This record gives sequence, C-alpha cells and structure tokens, in this order.
Amino acid sequence: MTQMTRTLWPLTLIAALAMSSAAFAGGTHAGGHGHDSDETAIGKPGVASKASRTVTIEMTDNMRYTPADIQVKQGETVRFIVKNKGQVKHELSLGTQQELLEHLEQMRKFPDMEHDEPSKVTLAPGKQGEIVW
Repeated sequence: MTQMTRTLWPLTLIAALAMSSAAFAGGTHAGGHGHDSDETAIGKPGVASKASRTVTIEMTDNMRYTPADIQVKQGETVRFIVKNKGQVKHELSLGTQQELLEHLEQMRKFPDMEHDEPSKVTLAPGKQGEIVW
C-alpha cells in the first residue's frame, strides 16, 4: 500500500470517555498496552527534525477533532501539534481501530490511568503537546 489513510474517528471514543468524571484520577497502565520504538501496524515514533510536515490538531469539548481526517503516506514522518481548546482534559491516541478499542476498554477498567507512551498525549484545558510519528 503506497497511501495509508489514518482516520481520527476512533479517537472520538477515547475523547468521549475522557469526559466522564472517573477519567480524571491518577494511576498507571500496569502491564498495559504501550508501544515501544519498534515498528507497529501504524508505524513508529519519529524524530521531529525528520518530519516532512506538521499537522495541527485541535480538540474541543464537543468531542471533535479538527481536522477530522488526515492522509499520511507510508514511511512519512509527521509532527502532530495537539491543542486542547476545551475546558476539560482531553486525550489524543494514535493506533489502529483495534488498538483504540482495546485502549477504550483499559480506560473503562482503569479510569485513573496515566499515559507514558509516544503514541498518546493527554492535555489539560488550554495546553498544547506533540506526537511525532
């Protein structure tokens, strides 16, 4: 496949869960499902200086991401600047549909988990973060 399409719609599930009050506590992914630097189905963490482009993603309290769809070529390194424009904590998580559904289940079981994975960013209201992938 020369053109890979990554659609952010599954991320809406993660953001919607983040709106529940239980999702705001502390904790960790004990034995979780994190990604290391090895290649995954969606690629691997990248280096900002090698990014071919930067995409800014805005998260809002209406559980939408702007832009909603992003086209990425296989092998392309993209720097995602993620901005929380809402009034509550929001999360952006990269993954396959299956990985995102598994993450949703983990958040339901462990709503106070914290993330220390290169494919995820959790932001307080008004904050900005980045993922390079």
